[in-house]
Amino acid sequence: MTVEVCVKAAVGAPDILGDCPFSQRVLLTLEEKKVPYEMKLVDLGNKPEWFLKISPEGKVPVFNSGDENWIADSDVITQIIEEKFPTPSLVTPPEYASVGSKIFPAFVKFLKSKDASDGSEKALLDELQALDEHLKAHGPYINGENVSAADLSLGPKLFHLQVALEHFKGWKIPENLTSVHAYTKALFSRESFVKTKPATEYLIAGWAPKVNVGVGSLL
Repeated sequence: MTVEVCVKAAVGAPDILGDCPFSQRVLLTLEEKKVPYEMKLVDLGNKPEWFLKISPEGKVPVFNSGDENWIADSDVITQIIEEKFPTPSLVTPPEYASVGSKIFPAFVKFLKSKDASDGSEKALLDELQALDEHLKAHGPYINGENVSAADLSLGPKLFHLQVALEHFKGWKIPENLTSVHAYTKALFSRESFVKTKPATEYLIAGWAPKVNVGVGSLL
């Protein structure tokens, strides 16, 4: 039985891995657990019929653990992977499960903002500061010494934040958030992350239309 996962192909390059942080989260989970899998790239700008049959809403990622039952939603998929392949455990304690969970929406709002006084930058800085304080107390990862599911969810989003904000706004995570910097360096250098991350140019290409449309566009 082959584990299969459908993920986003790069914008303008359908044979190259794209920039979906939720797809990368699933790939990271499989990589960290050393689960062999078949990756299917989907051009979301030209969705093939076979894909729409298994994902009627046309969303990625979708996952099949080998039983031909296709499952959507990275939260559900990663939970199923944890249950089917429990070693090594990536379970995050409930009290830490939501650490950093507000960073991505805050990042998207700031990235799309055209008004420097709308408070979106401060809102993002507040969330990054909270993460920094958590990591100072409990790090180097969210649950201490070992990487867990919360890191594999947050890591791709921080990578998007880092690349997109520097490109579109010339903005970087403040240097004084030393624990966040150490955290991203550790996460981004993991073998699993290097293998599953999108190339910078395709990440930028993925965000460009959303940034240019403005705040009202969908994620």
